[in-house]
Amino acid sequence: MEILRIFNNNVVLARQDSGREVIVTGRGVGFKAQAGQHLNPELIVRVFVPLDGRDPDHLGTLIAQLSGNVRELVHRAMVDAGFSEDQLSSPTLYIALCDHIELALRRAETGEILQYPLQAEVEHLYHDEYIQAGAFLAALNGLLVADSLTPLPMHESIAVALHLVNAGFSAGDLAHTYTMTGLIQQVIDVIGASFGVALDQTSVNTARLITHMRYLFVRITQGKQLDDEISTIGQAIRSSLVDEYACAENISQLISLRLGTELNENETAYLAMHISRVTSPKA
Repeated sequence: MEILRIFNNNVVLARQDSGREVIVTGRGVGFKAQAGQHLNPELIVRVFVPLDGRDPDHLGTLIAQLSGNVRELVHRAMVDAGFSEDQLSSPTLYIALCDHIELALRRAETGEILQYPLQAEVEHLYHDEYIQAGAFLAALNGLLVADSLTPLPMHESIAVALHLVNAGFSAGDLAHTYTMTGLIQQVIDVIGASFGVALDQTSVNTARLITHMRYLFVRITQGKQLDDEISTIGQAIRSSLVDEYACAENISQLISLRLGTELNENETAYLAMHISRVTSPKA
């Protein structure tokens, strides 16, 4: 890999043979190096791949500004918790976790306790991320104790889970994820009230509904709803699932109030299909 820019002794911007720009970290990877030189592969510890059009130079600057000790702790905990290669190479997730853990460590030192909203919602709506966040925090605390540092309270896993969700479904800060979480819970409540049922949030169909809503919010944020002209399938859903479609229209109004965007007919129809699945006796 060719060095493009040196941020500090441990962080550089480089170009792979494929032409892709990446952020490379490792102890001494930038020490006495110059732009145009090739990286010593033995010094490379992590390679971060900017996605979604993110500026590699800006992300590299942010990583270089992170505390060296926190950078190491977070990376080791991510590896120990079994994070995927995509997660390990995501600079946005890594930066978000480092920033959060650095602040959490400061709170732990002073005895400050920060309570997070939406704990019940996160546990149910983002079960996989919540489990992974717990594994990450357990691994991190093991490293902290080994270094004679104060471990973090387990409720920090709520915020870590939200960072995992945020990294997978949006490119901004947690504000959008908090809004999405509260709105998904409202949708579940509206469906339950409309059909007089209590949705089983551990069922496969409810999990599919939640996943559908998450991707729906991404499409709304990106202005990429399904084609506005209602499809044949959409028309069939609208005519056969009358009550479910009416419920979906009510949810569309709720989304419009919260996000400023009303669902088009195709989106409403597919939401009605998911409503049918979660409210059927076999759900």
